[in-house]
Amino acid sequence: MWKTVLFLIATLITVPIVAYFYDIPPNENQLSIIYNVATTYIVLAMLCFIVSIVTGNYSQVDKLWSIAPIAYAWQIAYLSVWEPRMIFIAILISLWGARLTFNFGRRGGYSWRFWEGDEDYRWSVLRAKPEFQAPWKWFLFNLFFISLYQMGLVMLIVFPMIKSLGGGPLTWVDYLIGACILLLIVMEFIADQQQFDFQTEKYRRIKAKEALGEYEHGFTNVGLWKIMRHPNYTAEQGIWVFIYFFSILAAGSWINWSIAGAILLILLFYGSSQFSEEITAGKYPKYKEYQKFVARFIPFLK
Repeated sequence: MWKTVLFLIATLITVPIVAYFYDIPPNENQLSIIYNVATTYIVLAMLCFIVSIVTGNYSQVDKLWSIAPIAYAWQIAYLSVWEPRMIFIAILISLWGARLTFNFGRRGGYSWRFWEGDEDYRWSVLRAKPEFQAPWKWFLFNLFFISLYQMGLVMLIVFPMIKSLGGGPLTWVDYLIGACILLLIVMEFIADQQQFDFQTEKYRRIKAKEALGEYEHGFTNVGLWKIMRHPNYTAEQGIWVFIYFFSILAAGSWINWSIAGAILLILLFYGSSQFSEEITAGKYPKYKEYQKFVARFIPFLK
């Protein structure tokens, strides 16, 4: 696990640097906005770290995962003096964030005491592993990966907005990209709803001591989950890849320095899905059979 964590942290440092020198560096206006957004990032990351230490709940970044990009997007739109493309992208990110916040909230992720709420079950699994038994190791993991890495990634996925600054008026391509993002938001909503319905009914039957029937295998495999093991992750990654497409449209080249966020997000979701599937396969014997016949992210690509 340490190797994976160190690899992800290393990519957070190296990928943006490589992307930065590959492309034309940000201009003075873009750098100014990056510094402003980065200041917000440091404040949020350290807030998550401090609150997690004080409360013992390590899902503080999870609470901000769908909120921070909205704040960054409107901060960028404001600093751009309300460029139409910045407003358009900020609206799309706000729609994405509102839906994801709703889904996280109904699963118990938030509480009126903002530092409380359910903790991601994977953190307790990680803390129980031998390599994290020493308190100082978990302290460093919490600081560098949970807080700084994840919040850094949440910032970087919004950077295509900054690259898109001064890209001219909105065109039909902008609206096409926006339509694709909206379709992916709908897909993510459907996938999360199918999972929510399945798990809600499963636990209702368990609590009522009823026969589980088709819920006996334990994991969601209905609807979109019949053709992808993680349709919600597929949509999530696709949304931010399309956000990156706005920078392509403005810059006129397929690869630019703002690609770092999309690349790192894909790497994170691959590692996260790998870890989640190890846990699920350990709990539900039929999951390994499901893995053999259903693709992870893209149908027919196992």
